Amino acid sequence: MSIAIISDIHSNLAALEAVFAEIDKEGIQDIYCLGDVVGYGADPVICLDLVRQRCKRVVLGNHDLAVATGDGLRYLPEDGQIAAEHNSEQIDDEQRRWLATLPLVTVDSDITFVHASPGHPEKWLRVESFFLAQDQFNHFQTDLCFVGHTHLPGVLCNQLGVLRVRQGHRFMVNVGSVGQPRDGDPRASFGIFNPDTFDYDLRRVAYNVERSVSRIREEGLPSRLGKRLEKGN
Repeated sequence: MSIAIISDIHSNLAALEAVFAEIDKEGIQDIYCLGDVVGYGADPVICLDLVRQRCKRVVLGNHDLAVATGDGLRYLPEDGQIAAEHNSEQIDDEQRRWLATLPLVTVDSDITFVHASPGHPEKWLRVESFFLAQDQFNHFQTDLCFVGHTHLPGVLCNQLGVLRVRQGHRFMVNVGSVGQPRDGDPRASFGIFNPDTFDYDLRRVAYNVERSVSRIREEGLPSRLGKRLEKGN
């Protein structure tokens, strides 16, 4: 039975709804969220409600923490700080408590799930260098670890020359971003993994970007946040 892995929704309701529709079309029941449900976008309340209703497990992201508690707010980009403060004003106390108590890492069905990196997850490392990436394999015990945070989908094996997920190796897989793609493709990104066959598939889903841009405009958030959605960067 396949599972779906989503990450970095960032209060983008149109993108989240499109991804859930694709997951439902596949008949997938178990959905895992790698954090950053909120931040950047205009609809934190509904996105939080949907994730809580639909996802089996959710881990904490740095924007989640900033919105819930203010911790790390000053380390976010300027537009991110403005959006985090906006989102924090929108959510209620119960949603705030739920976000603040999410785990940094969870392991389920022999798979590790974490927002940024399995090594020092509380530091929100951006795993972008070869040596930093290789070190991450020392910090999880399962064959597979799913991450988000950079908004850049990709697959990293513990051995050179292995380009796709397959049995007999260990992998760290970035599923990209549902609501804030940064790889030049504005479509929402998420992953589907079949534990029985060890097959992994990165999915891209088109959504109504203009709807999300309009909501950013309506909420008075920085226009740059909408322009990034249009370009996917």
